[in-house]
Amino acid sequence: MMDALSVVSQLRDLASEPQNRDVIVQDQGCLPGLVLFLDHRDPEVLLATLQTLRYLADLPPNIPTMKNELGMMVSLENLIVRHGLSVDITALAQEVYDILCAKPAPYTPERERRKKSQFFINSSNKKAKSVTLHIHGLDSTDQRGLCEEALLKVRGVISFTFQMASKRCTVRIRSDLPTESLASAIAATKVMSAQQVLKNDAGEEILIPLTASGVKVQKNTALPDYLPEEEESPEQEVNRAISRTTAKEDSSGSWLNAAASFLTKTFYW
Repeated sequence: MMDALSVVSQLRDLASEPQNRDVIVQDQGCLPGLVLFLDHRDPEVLLATLQTLRYLADLPPNIPTMKNELGMMVSLENLIVRHGLSVDITALAQEVYDILCAKPAPYTPERERRKKSQFFINSSNKKAKSVTLHIHGLDSTDQRGLCEEALLKVRGVISFTFQMASKRCTVRIRSDLPTESLASAIAATKVMSAQQVLKNDAGEEILIPLTASGVKVQKNTALPDYLPEEEESPEQEVNRAISRTTAKEDSSGSWLNAAASFLTKTFYW
């Protein structure tokens, strides 16, 4: 049975794959539904919705459609000034708002290929910082799944993205979260370890060892399932995400259509 959190969490997972972002924004039900979720009372739903929008905004051609979606900008403004929300939610709402308001650079396929893969990275956000990790043992989607689970449990982690070919992970965290907490969480998997990637004065990348032992990690006490319970591995989820993109033309059996229907019918929580 679908509920708000499960639907938006799966949409977020789909939006994390670049090939799905255009399909989601062009769908007649998904974007209006996400706008509705910006007024949800559950902080977990709010955060997952903002993460989804941030993914979608990473494709420049999506920005005008998102900005012009009825209620989008007003709902983001309300979240920015709303009292009682976490720093993570407020900061991410401001980031999405700024991206939609900014004048985008001309989009070309070549520019998109050159663009480094990012997830929620905004250096102007003083309440958050970005950390790049080199993860030893990040050799397959199984290890990636373990790493995702470990990072999601760390309180203060806002978002992350992986570059599997280089065994890198870029993590956006609250400014007061020690980088060693990330290393400790990853070391707890027993099969991976992390070093921080920095640049020296010559502009060359260097790997900095991080202390993983003896570091106390504050954990989130309530987390939505990152992957649906029926999924057996992150690799299967990626395959499913791709199949959902190509299955958009399947009117009755499409998960995306079912989700869109749920979103557009959910006006009261």
